[in-house]
Amino acid sequence: MRTTNFSSDGVNKFPSFAALWDLESGADFLNHGSFGACPREVLAYQRELIGELERQPVRFLTQKIQPLLDESRRILCRVINAPVEDVVFVQNATAGVNCVLRSLRFQPGDEILVTNHEYNACANAAAFAAERAGAKAVTVELPLPVDAPGQVVEAVMAQVTPRTRIALIDHITSPTALVLPVEELTRRLQGQGVDVLIDGAHGPGMVPLHLEQLGAAYYTGNCHKWLCTPKTAGFLYVRPDRQEGIVPLIVSHGYNSPRPGYNRFRDLFDWPGTLDPTPWLCVGRAVEFLEKLLPDGLAGLMRRNHALAVWARRMLAERLGLTPIGPEEMLGSMAAFQLPDDRPEDRDLPLPPPPMHRLTDVLWKDHRIEVPVLYWPAAPKVVLRICAQAYNAPEQYVRLAEALEGKTAKPRAAV
Repeated sequence: MRTTNFSSDGVNKFPSFAALWDLESGADFLNHGSFGACPREVLAYQRELIGELERQPVRFLTQKIQPLLDESRRILCRVINAPVEDVVFVQNATAGVNCVLRSLRFQPGDEILVTNHEYNACANAAAFAAERAGAKAVTVELPLPVDAPGQVVEAVMAQVTPRTRIALIDHITSPTALVLPVEELTRRLQGQGVDVLIDGAHGPGMVPLHLEQLGAAYYTGNCHKWLCTPKTAGFLYVRPDRQEGIVPLIVSHGYNSPRPGYNRFRDLFDWPGTLDPTPWLCVGRAVEFLEKLLPDGLAGLMRRNHALAVWARRMLAERLGLTPIGPEEMLGSMAAFQLPDDRPEDRDLPLPPPPMHRLTDVLWKDHRIEVPVLYWPAAPKVVLRICAQAYNAPEQYVRLAEALEGKTAKPRAAV
């Protein structure tokens, strides 16, 4: 992603839209990336839908839901630049990864490629699919810190063998907040006959997406993170030549009930049974909400959030002497730092997933700052991650710096 040169004064000119969210008063939420946060306006729309659903459940679920679902999907596909025929809703990106990996038929000796920066839940899905088939999940060790996108490409390609069937690649890594070079990885991997499944949990709403142009076999993303929908709204894109055989985790009526004007892919996924469909139906409304915050719409909001994340990273690194995980060109709206290693006598027993560091609770209890600090890739290594969304402002990161002073100092060398 292209970075922007700006001063702290320039960042302060960006407005904060915190009043449009119903976040706890007096707290600084710098962890939008974990579960997102839904604006009041979108939540109000969801409540209207739930009220209508409960007043007339049969009519809503049998007659009204499909046009609403189609409209929400149409708006989403405009954001991700993908044909509506190739996109279905799922609960989240983890479900999307599972749909693909559990639909494919692996053979003994096949290899599923993942990186060590992959989200734990999705890495587990790859391990399960491999173990079930007698295949192998191969973990690519990426450097820490990463100096340039090319390092990632070369590390992944070095692990490709004639047995590699598919590569599961994060678009934006969860623990390390790096925007990986998925365009180059997709081109190189698929050029060697390896399909690519992109875990884009953080992609929609953080970085521009052009899924049809990207050409990956599979891409799954969350809407409840950076698009700010209610929880349990995600999508799965499957390239047309790979849709045959991809089935949802719940096989339902669409398996033998084709609908006029819909392809089999959407038939299989659109009706998983009785559930609360309102998070999916709110996707379009959430996109429209975000697009009206700034004159240049969602693209402008993504640039604003990116600029704020870059500024905050620079400020924290300079003020506290922290080590960033990667270069600015690999940042979206999150940034991560390596903290000094824990001493054994100071270490708590981590409880995965994820293995949170005690500093997470200290920052919340003592300073009302919500920010993840975790052991990664494993104790004693410690990583801190910040996020920047429309409701965040520069002064919140300054308060984080003040709270961290004295807690992240590197130990003095013995004399």
